Amino acid sequence: MPANPAPVLAFHAHHALLPQGWARNVRIVCAGGTVQSVESEVAAQPGDTALAIALPGLGNLHSHAFQRGMAGLTEIGGRSGDSFWSWRELMYRFLAHLQPEAVQAIAEQAYVEMLESGFTRVGEFHYLHHAPDGTPYADRAEMAARIAAAAQGSGIGLTLLPVFYAHADFGGAPPNPAQRRLLHDVDGFAQLLDGCRQALRGQDDAVLGIAPHSLRAVTGEELAALLPLNSGPVHIHIAEQTREVDACVAWSGLRPVRWLYEHAAVDERWCLVHATHVDDDEVQRILASRAVVGLCPITEANLGDGLFPMQAFARGGGRFGVGSDSNVLIDAAEELRLLEYGQRLQLRGRNVLAPQEGVSSGRWLFEQSLHGAAQALGVGCGLQPGAPADVVELDPQHPAMIARDGDALLDSWVFAARNGAVRSVWRGGRELVRHGRHLQRDAVAARFAQALRGVLNAAN
Repeated sequence: MPANPAPVLAFHAHHALLPQGWARNVRIVCAGGTVQSVESEVAAQPGDTALAIALPGLGNLHSHAFQRGMAGLTEIGGRSGDSFWSWRELMYRFLAHLQPEAVQAIAEQAYVEMLESGFTRVGEFHYLHHAPDGTPYADRAEMAARIAAAAQGSGIGLTLLPVFYAHADFGGAPPNPAQRRLLHDVDGFAQLLDGCRQALRGQDDAVLGIAPHSLRAVTGEELAALLPLNSGPVHIHIAEQTREVDACVAWSGLRPVRWLYEHAAVDERWCLVHATHVDDDEVQRILASRAVVGLCPITEANLGDGLFPMQAFARGGGRFGVGSDSNVLIDAAEELRLLEYGQRLQLRGRNVLAPQEGVSSGRWLFEQSLHGAAQALGVGCGLQPGAPADVVELDPQHPAMIARDGDALLDSWVFAARNGAVRSVWRGGRELVRHGRHLQRDAVAARFAQALRGVLNAAN
């Protein structure tokens, strides 16, 4: 997509979801990629872009973009004990054949699909750093630059989260050969961060964070050395699997989230990805720190992770957002839907997360995820002055939207719609999706197909 500053433009929306609630006949003026002014109950002016149902763009707070290329290739039944850990071995085999050009092509395809579903910014938890034999590229940030190029090509907003990975298990266990493309020491990671800053130049609203991969991959001493290297968001995988919890207790006597809070100053910068298996004390620690929990319901279901205690967390005012993680299926509304449905199945009730009677589940899920993801990704949000000019338009002619108004629009999008409900997407004031299709979809899909055939042929 062009790197020129976004033009001045104005939208006129018949319905728009503003921070204070739904409004009609809303005029939104944008310049330089941000919202400048918002007025309700006003007439359109000549040149305004007409929108039917306008929502703020949603952040995707956790993605491993390259895994989009292996979606659907790990669903073979019959193996005893198939789990996250056996899935991970297949992922390592796929990862071994990825070259920089393929990583860029696969990431760009994933980002196009994110935009088409209503995600307008991605938190890329980026851990594929080195050549297949583990040797750093001449430019240590070669792979990060490919991610940045994919984001720029698709137009999606990027919060880049380079991952520090050094060990195979708790206590500083030596890494295994399959992990050699991921590994750094602290000094090498500092150099990587410098390269990432260079790679993000020219993307004015890009954000750089850091991602200690997990307590399995990072020692306490390394974690303490990493945190001062960058002032942006801090994301970490934690307590995703019961085996991980058991191993942490065996090593330290503490559960993972408890260990983290006793050894690091966790605050609003932090995003605890998954945090699936937490006890009541750990939930209270997360609430008190005002950290964001990053939930990835589609991937967590695909991997058989389990269910985060979402109702108790929500009742305490917990902050959360959703992410597409393994990108096995990219669908913003489906992440929200499955987050609620998983809790309904566990608690055997309906509308179990909305905090009080009369509150729309769809709107509550959307707004809470909007704010949680924005916090975790280091940006503002909402259709309000100073926020990014990220606008998603729903199609009022979609079967799920007929004769809907107000909160029923969000309830219908989240729980009753499928493909085609998102009509257009504007990111940073630029139109990227029209009539449900990304403007560069055909060219991106062709590059993806060519790259993926090469990767899969090499792997077979």
